[in-house]
Amino acid sequence: MRIWARQFKDTHMLCQELVIDESNDTRTHKVFKALETVSQNMDLAQPIWLDKNIKAFKKNAVVKFGQDSFIEEVPFDYLEFRVIEED
Repeated sequence: MRIWARQFKDTHMLCQELVIDESNDTRTHKVFKALETVSQNMDLAQPIWLDKNIKAFKKNAVVKFGQDSFIEEVPFDYLEFRVIEED
């Protein structure tokens, strides 16, 4: 599985990270581990999965975590988290 995370501010991409997980874990475990890895590498608190985030991710395998998904203030408009390749 490949997951691409990107931070955006005013339609400009600030940074990005690609997480590759070739383990035999479930899809859900891979997604949560990738989000944890991205959060650590980007020095962010892990975002909270709100109902709207879960719904969007189930539908399109893409979620945008806005300020409302973070406990602390973040220096970007949203963090896009996208599955770009499944096992």
